[in-house]
Amino acid sequence: MLFRSTLAFLALLNCGNAFTTVHHSRHSTSLMASNSNELLPMRQGSSCAIITPMHSDGKIDIPSLRKIFQYHLAAGTDNLCVLGTTGEASVMSMDERAQVLKVAVEEVKGKIPILAGTGTIRPESVKDMTLQAMDIGCDASLVVTPYYVKPPQRGLIKHFTDMADLGLPVVMYNIPGRSKVDLTPESTAICADHENIIGLKDATGELDRVEQIRSLLRDPDNFLLYSGDDSTSAEFVLRGGDGCISVTANVAAEAMHNLMMAALAKDEEAVKRINEPLLGLHKKLFVESSPIPAKWACSRIGLTKTPYCRPPLAELDPKFYSDVETALEAAGLTGFDVKVPVPANGGVFEIGVDGFNP
Repeated sequence: MLFRSTLAFLALLNCGNAFTTVHHSRHSTSLMASNSNELLPMRQGSSCAIITPMHSDGKIDIPSLRKIFQYHLAAGTDNLCVLGTTGEASVMSMDERAQVLKVAVEEVKGKIPILAGTGTIRPESVKDMTLQAMDIGCDASLVVTPYYVKPPQRGLIKHFTDMADLGLPVVMYNIPGRSKVDLTPESTAICADHENIIGLKDATGELDRVEQIRSLLRDPDNFLLYSGDDSTSAEFVLRGGDGCISVTANVAAEAMHNLMMAALAKDEEAVKRINEPLLGLHKKLFVESSPIPAKWACSRIGLTKTPYCRPPLAELDPKFYSDVETALEAAGLTGFDVKVPVPANGGVFEIGVDGFNP
């Protein structure tokens, strides 16, 4: 509504570019936003694909969600991906989506860029979710390749450019393992010519794509490449990527931020040192469909109250408890002593096995 009107006005004022004051350059400094109508550029580094905490009855746990945002603020997470696959967005109503996005804006707007997942199979639904994210005050949208129907490359290009025409910056999401369609490097480069298509989350696990895509871009310094595969994200960045959109960061936020900073600095020794304790998490957080293991891990370290996942997902099979527990221990997450400042009341919460304890 008001935000879309503002975008339309700016588009007219600037001859079609509604975001001339917001540059998603790989090397730019971030613009600090003061209200929901200003956009904070996406950054290089670690983006957490956050879970959506829920009560045992399946309702969204808003207090825990606020604490999760504050945890990432304290840990130095560079971007927050809200309502992606890890956030169980596919089983949420529009009203529930609005709840989650409003909490994100209230807690971190202007401090951490908010990337809202708005992708699905039906283009009209993608538009509706993108416009909602714009109105609430998100900084960019994550749009996945439409799954199951296997669009041709020309259909994918039209889909992404149509969504970018709405005005909100778009990060495309290529995950052939789930969607069963692959956005090629050539199609990625064509899409990147659109002023509002600012990056790609690549979950193919094919590290050679970093160089392939960069070589095809007209303006490689103004297009962000994020890895969507935790196990190869460090190497992805060492090869020229800009960061990751991570599941591991749900429980190891500071470590993932440090890992991405080391990789961006091309400090291979630091990358190896930081990443070694995380290798178990990169693997074991996928022993069942994501976000099942991640939600159990968040509950185990006390970041959330329950590991509840909405159907058709389910809670982690008990036979995997020890696997995830061992990975948490290897990552140094056994002390449960992470301090999380909560500015609302000036208190400090400590992550413990029974939850956040003031």
